[in-house]
Amino acid sequence: MLDTSRDPVPTPTPTAAPSEEPRGCLFALSQPPLMIFLAVIGGLLLMAALHDLFLL
Repeated sequence: MLDTSRDPVPTPTPTAAPSEEPRGCLFALSQPPLMIFLAVIGGLLLMAALHDLFLL
């Protein structure tokens, strides 16, 4: 049911330390295991495309 009371809404307090910088998508993409995985998947896709182009 919809709450229609006039009680003040508590504001959330930040729990992260302000000295830490947030890590975004570029940080995740710079990790070596992920880059190796993406290179292997890209290589497999390239091999499949070349097989389709030249052998089929």
